[in-house]
Amino acid sequence: MANITFKNNPVTLLGNEVKVGDKAPDFTVLANDLSPVSLADSKGSVRLISVVPSLDTGVCDAQTRRFNEEASGLENVKILTVSVDLPFAQKRWCGANGIENVQTLSDHRDLSFGEAYGVGIKELRLLARAVFVVDSNDTVTYVEYVSEATNHPNYEAALEAAKAAN
Repeated sequence: MANITFKNNPVTLLGNEVKVGDKAPDFTVLANDLSPVSLADSKGSVRLISVVPSLDTGVCDAQTRRFNEEASGLENVKILTVSVDLPFAQKRWCGANGIENVQTLSDHRDLSFGEAYGVGIKELRLLARAVFVVDSNDTVTYVEYVSEATNHPNYEAALEAAKAAN
């Protein structure tokens, strides 16, 4: 498993670490309207999955804004942001911040995504910061588990991987 810290304190990740070349694990999360969303719902597109602890924090806010801004330049790429924030809070945050190119998804109900991708933080019931790129055939082509959850991911590498997966 990836070694992750949250505010410099080691945390325990739930689930299995995902690696490049793996078949992307399926999951069920909730859209802002409470409808279930799975990996299969975006089949045929490249998926850049941005994982954040909470949209209401500075780095998570910046990460989601950055991918929202870059989305218009990515052809056949869907950007999914997953957190354990409640769907209502995600919808309110997106509306207040003009986020239209990223689909925010809540893993609050059962940590399905967190356990499938090895990003569930046991001690905090949050998700560790990570970025995954899944190609249109559901193969993982890029993985970044950010070693300190309060740090930014490598945006450029993730975006290049999304472009290359097309």
